[in-house]
Amino acid sequence: MSRAGVWISAMRPKTLAAGAAPVIMGTAMAYEADAGHAPSALAALMGALLIQIGTNFANDYFDFVKGADTAARIGPVRATAAGLVRPEAMRRAMILAFALVFVPGAYILFRGGWPFLVVGLVSMLCGFLYTGGPWPLAYLGLGDLFVLVFFGPVAVGGTYYLQAGALPVEVVWAGVAAGLFSTAILTVNNLRDIDGDRAAGKRTLAVRFGGGFARAEYVMAILSGGVGIPIFLAMRYAHAYAALAALVVLPAIPCIRTVLTSKDGAALNKVLARTGQLLLLFAALFSIGWSM
Repeated sequence: MSRAGVWISAMRPKTLAAGAAPVIMGTAMAYEADAGHAPSALAALMGALLIQIGTNFANDYFDFVKGADTAARIGPVRATAAGLVRPEAMRRAMILAFALVFVPGAYILFRGGWPFLVVGLVSMLCGFLYTGGPWPLAYLGLGDLFVLVFFGPVAVGGTYYLQAGALPVEVVWAGVAAGLFSTAILTVNNLRDIDGDRAAGKRTLAVRFGGGFARAEYVMAILSGGVGIPIFLAMRYAHAYAALAALVVLPAIPCIRTVLTSKDGAALNKVLARTGQLLLLFAALFSIGWSM
């Protein structure tokens, strides 16, 4: 793998849908309300992706330091654990990614005011504390809640508010749907790594409550986020075509089947990548339907 390829892999591009999809949804809902603002949408997208990349770098570094990523890992290669990047270099990359957030963040602050400074700082802090610090969220079993909130209502609602200056309740509900998909991505990751995480003392929900719980969590997240919420929003807010997003359940069926029946790491790796694709598909279908 080339040097550039190593760093691109460390960014975990297959998971970046979790950062892009909420911005797509929030922007589509803002434009439907005649309040869309392209520069704000672009700044929100850049900020969201940089925070996620910084979090991924932090995860790569801290999981190696804490012993959660080892040579026995069955998931995709982690740059630090594989010896492709020195720990010091990964730590510097993490700091740089978080520092670059302030580039789009300056415009976001100018446009939206001090609440976005608070949201941005808390988001970056939680991204760092996800696996870093003395009480990392992921090691306490709080990673699912972090992902649900920050890749859901915070991201969709923040994107909408930055453009429209308001926050209708339907936008928050749409954010919950996006957050549930991102939680499903994390759940597959935790299900695949359950044995290694248990050995390293990483008490994810999958470790705490077992593989059966993680499988049920995945199915619940996909069905409630992909089917329940868009149908509810379509009926409650007279946006009938938003229910088109529920079609995402069709390509989700093979993923659900694999999660329920397989313990193979390679198969679960494919499900993780495909769940990210499902999130992007859901965001596209919902955005188109809401705008019709």
